[in-house]
Amino acid sequence: QVELVESGGGLVQAGGSLRLSCAASGSGFSINTMYWYRQAPGKQRELVAVITRGGSANYVESVKGRFTISRDNGKNTVYLQMNNLKPEDTAVYYCAAQMRSGGPWRDYWGQGTQVTVSS
Repeated sequence: QVELVESGGGLVQAGGSLRLSCAASGSGFSINTMYWYRQAPGKQRELVAVITRGGSANYVESVKGRFTISRDNGKNTVYLQMNNLKPEDTAVYYCAAQMRSGGPWRDYWGQGTQVTVSS
């Protein structure tokens, strides 16, 4: 069974930093593109950052210059370094990945980790 497990959320003051991690576990799987999404209370889930297997990254405009997505293919892990956090970054953050395990590519999701930024 393949799954994504996130860690690193928490409470931080505005201007602070957090680093989220998301590791894929299981056996016999391959990973393609990896993503970080977030969902704030009362809002739709939004794509925050995406990174290809080769390391090309893109970000939503609101986090450019503050967040950095990276990955370690050897560890099957994606990271989100979040600097200069703002109260509006408060949300549940989810990682996702295009993966396959003996079948077609499909999206897998982590359980989510809460990030709270106090003003």
